[in-house]
Amino acid sequence: MQTLKEKTQTKLKVQFVKIHSNAKLPTYATEEASGMDLVNVLEEPLTLKPLERAKVPTGLVMVLEPGYEGQVRPRSGLAAKHGITLTNSVGTIDSDYRGEICCLMINLSNEPYTFQPGERIAQLVIAPVVQADVEFIPEIPKETKRGTGGFGSTGKH
Repeated sequence: MQTLKEKTQTKLKVQFVKIHSNAKLPTYATEEASGMDLVNVLEEPLTLKPLERAKVPTGLVMVLEPGYEGQVRPRSGLAAKHGITLTNSVGTIDSDYRGEICCLMINLSNEPYTFQPGERIAQLVIAPVVQADVEFIPEIPKETKRGTGGFGSTGKH
């Protein structure tokens, strides 16, 4: 069975500019991981009280080819163990953005959580972008079996 690296013919080049001395290059934790870990560049610990939010810097600017985006996603361990997630999950980094990657963190638990300097805080997934041609049309062209049913209308599985 081929590994992910063996299956990948060509790799997309993603470049980063280090704008803080403590910035770390994002890394994949395992050979088949889809997300790279992002690390904070806090100078001192940062405590978030329950329901408190903070913009946590990574010290990185990403240079990405047009046609791709960076998706900043929560780390499952922080969410499961401590109720820490992103306020804008999933966060989008467009290929033409040249500002610092920051993670908009929120504490959804009932306990304070303290980020330590250099802690892994989120994941970065690189994905292709499809832009749609959009237009207004005068009416819905045909009915579907589902129709207007949504928000649980298909029942429990």
